[in-house]
Amino acid sequence: MDLNLLIFSIVAILATNVCSIMWNLHPNTQKCLKEELQSNVLVTGDYEVSDAPGQKVDYIVKDSVGHILSQKDDISKGKFSFVTETYDTFEVCFISRVSQQHRGISQEVSLVTKRGVEAKNYEGLGEAAKLKPLEVELKRLEDLSDAIVQDFSTMRKREEEMRDTNESTNSRVLYFSIFSMCCLLGLATWQVLYLRRFFKAKKLIE
Repeated sequence: MDLNLLIFSIVAILATNVCSIMWNLHPNTQKCLKEELQSNVLVTGDYEVSDAPGQKVDYIVKDSVGHILSQKDDISKGKFSFVTETYDTFEVCFISRVSQQHRGISQEVSLVTKRGVEAKNYEGLGEAAKLKPLEVELKRLEDLSDAIVQDFSTMRKREEEMRDTNESTNSRVLYFSIFSMCCLLGLATWQVLYLRRFFKAKKLIE
């Protein structure tokens, strides 16, 4: 593998494995973030919500079928984590709750999510397994290389699926074009025969 391609792949994976976002959550509204993830992927999140008297913010993490992976009410600052079981679309929602007695103000919400290699705590792993710093770094690089291979495999699979879809679409368009042409030729033939009979009936032609 080309060295430049390898370096680009590592940088791309590290960049896509960490996401940081900040927004204003208006009273009695919710904000949801969605992402497609592969199976057996560790995801962690660090969140912080600005304080506002009389207002509460909840969060919930669920998959596309509604299974709740993590949930907590009345949050201010904390963390969550979960491991994906299948390839699916996952979403995390922050929900503002304000009683009718309060007018309510916008709250600032910040969220930093990590997945895959970046989500693992290698320091804690090294301490638990009594590994040297170099061994911990080697373990991290090993996981990173596995992630690169998996991402390339996923991209190859998606490319094959897109190619199959394009080929299938092209075949359907070709068959539809042939069918349309046959219909037009049949209609044109019928019109010629009909007009010929009509003109003969009117004795306009022999």
